[in-house]
Amino acid sequence: MKKNENYQGFELGPIRPPSEANSLLLRITRNCPWNKCKFCGLYKGEKFSIRPVDHVIKDIDMIKQIVDEIQNITERLGGGTTQDLTAIQKKYSIGNPMVFHSALNWIHNGMESIFLQDANTMVMKPDRLVEILEHVQKCFPQVERITTYARSHSIARISDENMTRIANAGLNRIHIGMESASDEVLDFIKKGVDKETHIISGQKVKRAGIELSEYFMPGLGGEKYSEANALETADAMNQINPDFIRLRTLAVVEGVPLYEDYQSGAFKKIGDVRIAEEILLFLEHLTGITSTLKSDHILNLLQEVEGRFPDDKEKMKAPFQKLLDMKPREQMIFIVGRRTGNFSKLEDMNHPQLLKNTEKIIETHQVTTDNVDNFASQMMMRFI
Repeated sequence: MKKNENYQGFELGPIRPPSEANSLLLRITRNCPWNKCKFCGLYKGEKFSIRPVDHVIKDIDMIKQIVDEIQNITERLGGGTTQDLTAIQKKYSIGNPMVFHSALNWIHNGMESIFLQDANTMVMKPDRLVEILEHVQKCFPQVERITTYARSHSIARISDENMTRIANAGLNRIHIGMESASDEVLDFIKKGVDKETHIISGQKVKRAGIELSEYFMPGLGGEKYSEANALETADAMNQINPDFIRLRTLAVVEGVPLYEDYQSGAFKKIGDVRIAEEILLFLEHLTGITSTLKSDHILNLLQEVEGRFPDDKEKMKAPFQKLLDMKPREQMIFIVGRRTGNFSKLEDMNHPQLLKNTEKIIETHQVTTDNVDNFASQMMMRFI
């Protein structure tokens, strides 16, 4: 945090989880305090800072004022007019172009959840975070969920007492990018944390009564550590029993350090079929948990996979096994169809027109079983 930093108006960070699409976004910190992970380029070149508490309070108060004014208009007999909304927008948008739209979208989405940005709100001192959370609760008592991203390393350093204070102040879900629990993988990608710390922090969140969403990144171990990536991460998840396990397939983007490793040969990527094998191995070794698994990201090949352990385990494994049981050409057709947006799930292979469209793409781009992984990687870049 800069000394004597002047308030520059309402701020929005660059990212939030897909599950927070309907949430109000409040920026508490800027960028990432670690910012060394080889696979991530989101915050490269950006400095980390913690916003002053009074600046965050001003953001919250401004949203509150806009929400109140919009609701006062819409509650009039006959409702408000477009001119009424335009007047409110002009009133608040000078120097704050996003604040009106943030408030309006949040109203449209039911005002049920708030996401605290950016990459690691839990690095903030507990007293300051509690102050912000209590102000949110005061202004928006109807909110059902307040959530944030966090690093395992930061959570492990917070006492159980302070975690409970933070939970009591209203934070009730934390997203942690575990990515992997293989120490070899974590060291190679410079995650800045080890398996033991992942487990300690995950268990700490659960003890505080806060919902925990852990992220697993299939493919992050490359060819060398694919098996370890699956097995070690499954073992950590078993010891934590997070509320949610979310799959986030690796994409190696040009410009990030891992891309340089890929070009040099230090990192060997695996394709969609090998990643399916890795995820299946991961699922097979998840035991004794009650977590909900979600494949809720556009980069995942099989987004239809979802369920809760232990009852849905076989159902969740089935699509991966079905893909692996296909002949190589069938696998290629599905991968091309999925990565180009023609297919959304395995069942779409049975749709004649979608299949015909995919065959045309394969012919046009001369995709084969030998080059399908490269083609798929190119298609995935469109979503990053």
